[in-house]
Amino acid sequence: MDISDLTARFGLLAVGLVAFAAILLALYGLAELASRRDRSRVVATVFLAPAVIFLLVGLVYPAVRTVVMSVFNGDGTEFVGFDNYAWAVTNPDALRTIVNTALWIIVVPLVSTAIGLVYAVLIDGRRGERTYKALVFLPMGISFVGASIIWKFVYQYTASGEQIGLLNQVRTWFGADPVNWLNTAILNNFLLMVVLVWIEVGFATVVLSAALKGVPTEIIEAARIDGARPAQIFWNVTVPSIRSAIIVVAVTVFIATLKLFDIVRAMTGGHHGTDVLAHNMWDQAFRLGNDGRGATMAVLLFLLVIPVVIYQVRNMRRQELEAR
Repeated sequence: MDISDLTARFGLLAVGLVAFAAILLALYGLAELASRRDRSRVVATVFLAPAVIFLLVGLVYPAVRTVVMSVFNGDGTEFVGFDNYAWAVTNPDALRTIVNTALWIIVVPLVSTAIGLVYAVLIDGRRGERTYKALVFLPMGISFVGASIIWKFVYQYTASGEQIGLLNQVRTWFGADPVNWLNTAILNNFLLMVVLVWIEVGFATVVLSAALKGVPTEIIEAARIDGARPAQIFWNVTVPSIRSAIIVVAVTVFIATLKLFDIVRAMTGGHHGTDVLAHNMWDQAFRLGNDGRGATMAVLLFLLVIPVVIYQVRNMRRQELEAR
């Protein structure tokens, strides 16, 4: 790209920005001309309109388009009805992808939240609490791809010679044979889950630790005076008091798990029985060129999110009613 083309593109960008600003100013001027009684409503409509348009173009239209594509064949030229969905639940590889995704969304949020809660309780009020939080939060600063590369070295397998993978090196020290961890079906899925749990535990710890600070000490002291053991205080006092924070953490990790792509792509490429919906959606649409099946996987991914969104909305409404 030469200087003249670059200058022309920057000039076009500047013209677009100026035109956008001019349109907004013109709309605001028209809103000012409205009667004083209706001015606030008109102004709100004027400034909300661009956001609504972008939402329709960037979210609603693609969602509707994806649903439509899911009932057509690979190149979108023939209506096939629910054949793609039948393929998703009958094809062994596709069915394995759905089962793997179900395992991920059950195991990762549950384990991440549980470890984060236990860790937050253990370090609460301890000397050096900030340092402990910082240490467990550090993986959150690493990208999924970076974390995948780190853990891929941990699981690395060498057919002959010295082992560079940590797990296999430890095995050889004890006289055991090395294992190709990422090629071992079923086990490899849980080994990949470890990477996401390692990343998300820091988030869970920080959020739940902040929630623990809000638990009234009077309630805990009263429970101790009544003779409650630490485990009883944890289950009957602490957990109910921070229930809303636990739900927020679990839902957030759940949604992050559903969007999982990077870890699977970087570590196994979806091979050896490790594929998940988000990765298979990309694989079908872009590598295999089957837009119909790729859209089907996207719709199934969306359907998995809906129950959680409904539950979270109801939970937020319930909290608002309790706050009133």
